[in-house]
Amino acid sequence: MKKYLLIILAVVSILACNPRNKKKKTKSGPVNRFMTYHNTLFNSKEALAAEMENRDKAHVDNFYDPYISVYTTEDIAEETTAFGSANSNSNGNDAPPGIRGLSRGATANNASFGTADNGQMGGNSASGNNGNRKGATILQITEAKAAKAISKYSVMVGGVEKNKKIFDAYILLAKARMYQGKYLESLDALGYLFNTMVKDKRIALASIYRAANYTKLKEYYRADEVFRDLEEDPKVKLTKEFKRILKVYQADNFLKWGKKELAAEVLEEAFTYNKNRKTKSRIAFLRGQILAGLNRKDEARESFAAAYKYANSYEFEVKSQIEIAKTFDSKADNYDEAIAYLAKIAKKGTYASRKNELYYASGLVATSAAKDSIADSFFRKALKEKQSDPQIRGLTYSEIAKKFFAKDDYLTAGVYYDSALAVMSYLPEKERLTSLTANIKKLSKNYYIVKKNDSILGLAKMTPDEQRSYFTKYIEGIKAKEDAADLARRQADRSKGFDNSDYNANSIFANNSTDSNSFQNFGITGGSTFYFANANNIPRGENAFKQTWGNRTLMDNWRYSAKTTTIEELKNEALGLATAPDPRRLEPEFYMEKIPTSSEELGRLKKDRDTASLGMGRMYESFFGNTKLATKTLFDLVDNKPDEETDLQALYNIFVFNYEKNPAEAEKAKQLILARYPYTSYAEFVKNPKNKDFNKSTADVEKLYADAYNTPEGIKAKELLKYLKSDAKLELTDDAGNAVSEKPQPAVENFPQEQTAEEIEKERQMNGAPPSSSGGPGRPGAGLDAQQTDANMKSMQQSRRK
Repeated sequence: MKKYLLIILAVVSILACNPRNKKKKTKSGPVNRFMTYHNTLFNSKEALAAEMENRDKAHVDNFYDPYISVYTTEDIAEETTAFGSANSNSNGNDAPPGIRGLSRGATANNASFGTADNGQMGGNSASGNNGNRKGATILQITEAKAAKAISKYSVMVGGVEKNKKIFDAYILLAKARMYQGKYLESLDALGYLFNTMVKDKRIALASIYRAANYTKLKEYYRADEVFRDLEEDPKVKLTKEFKRILKVYQADNFLKWGKKELAAEVLEEAFTYNKNRKTKSRIAFLRGQILAGLNRKDEARESFAAAYKYANSYEFEVKSQIEIAKTFDSKADNYDEAIAYLAKIAKKGTYASRKNELYYASGLVATSAAKDSIADSFFRKALKEKQSDPQIRGLTYSEIAKKFFAKDDYLTAGVYYDSALAVMSYLPEKERLTSLTANIKKLSKNYYIVKKNDSILGLAKMTPDEQRSYFTKYIEGIKAKEDAADLARRQADRSKGFDNSDYNANSIFANNSTDSNSFQNFGITGGSTFYFANANNIPRGENAFKQTWGNRTLMDNWRYSAKTTTIEELKNEALGLATAPDPRRLEPEFYMEKIPTSSEELGRLKKDRDTASLGMGRMYESFFGNTKLATKTLFDLVDNKPDEETDLQALYNIFVFNYEKNPAEAEKAKQLILARYPYTSYAEFVKNPKNKDFNKSTADVEKLYADAYNTPEGIKAKELLKYLKSDAKLELTDDAGNAVSEKPQPAVENFPQEQTAEEIEKERQMNGAPPSSSGGPGRPGAGLDAQQTDANMKSMQQSRRK
């Protein structure tokens, strides 16, 4: 018996020592889930939380982009056509699911609408966002920790993931990749969830982020399909939390897709689902921007009012009021109530630092109500207040510039536009104003040439007695102006306390005085000799400085800079007027001596004046699209009787500018061209602008040529043409009979080699070249060159004579 027992024990021992594969557990227990979260996944979530918090703090709203973003944890530096950058001090509580225990708190994370290289987004991240630092960024740490949790704690059984915490790991992995701009890799991570955890209750969240990635890849139709499946599939149960996120991303997809009406509708639903005040205000503001762009001002105003109601920052409240002011309708709204409402808000102490923005809003309302003088006063009040937003300051300057531009005061308008450019921060508007100011400077140069030469030519036409009478009145005005300025200066000195000081200070014995109020002590009783400490002496120093240096702005090397700093001085400089007073300025002969008398000099002034006026007419049309003013300027030029070339160019441009817009004016110019210049290519063009072959001879002229060739002389001419054909080559020689080689000259010498075809065509248009064979209405100056035009004119004149 013992023998058999020993045998059995030996077999059992052998079997127990044999190596074998242990069967993997088929179910993930709570211990495994606990270890997954607290060993690795927790660090990944904390890293993403830090990134979201830093990004939120660094986020600055740009209210001048077409649209702002809903979530403040976004960075849209790479996407300038969608949501604008944002400015806020705290994160929205209704952002996508939070990363601490899936709660929505101050450090909640959400899918970004933008991209950034290497995940370095948000500016002041805790680590990795400093360009001088080496190592992984926060988003890379998030990605690595999530991948480690998946590889270490994943429990796959039959192609199904049993560890529920792995779902969180894949979502973190997808978000981290999406924030870094790795949209395809993010979709790949989400694909594992649809393959291995399709029955998870949170799978709808993965679908939302899948659609967000499609939107970033500009596959808007696929993103829309995902959103529609989530909403229409009865098997999918969306929680309120998921609906809040879905509606925001769905609206973003519609907006980037160009379907603004649908985006506004979806944002209205998002406004209902979200309960956080900050998120609701941003949704309402974005919806208002979309509706304002669709010209639905009443709905936009209601949306901006909701944004003001739920705003969590003073800046957001003020910007909402500015947008409300932009929707003012003078026909349907009450102007007095709107102004009173803004004035009431401006009196609140909470808006003291942003009073300039509220004055700007009041100016917009007054402008919409066509009250220009009141609007101008509001804008100037805004400039006097402390600057809170440089872009608003620049827009205020721009609004004032528009008023001067409408009055044809281009130099003043250009000065205010330059001031706007100096402070503006929004690049697209800055680029637009840069181009506008450049055009204004070109136009103002011609404008003041016309104005200056007109004045000189007008004076030259006067008799000496008329000139003397004119300048006598002018001198009287100078005297009255100087007397008034001197009186105002003395009154200002008295009001500042200058005359209340001790008059012994002006005595020659003042330096020997021991009085504390003497000039030597500068009126300072405390023993200090610093003269700026005495308010009575400040006006004296200001006046002395202005008399010596004039009005100066603070700048480097101000003593050697140009003295003309005021608008009036800039105008005088453009007109050629001296700013420094001349001792003879009160004598009529001082001015009469400067009037030109020679016919050559007067002719040159007239030529310069007419050329500048022609350029002004073209600039009105090409730069500003002001056909009415361009037509008036050119007709005034024609009435001024310029030379034939300038007169023809002016009439031709009038015809082209008005051919389709104002046929009556075009017809008037056409008749003048046909009457004055009937044998030019311009005349052929205005007869039939749609005819591409306007240089082709008429049937009558061709018949005359055919009849001429059928005459005996014509037959002889045909025979002689045969003998004119020869292979002989002409050779140029000098006086000694030596051959001289002639270098071919370029056909066009005036154009630099770097000019493109578009630049050449534009320059030819500005020079008023005749129309080309392929030209039509609306193409001023397109046409043949001067040599071809002269040849055509001569041939046509000869045919007419025959």
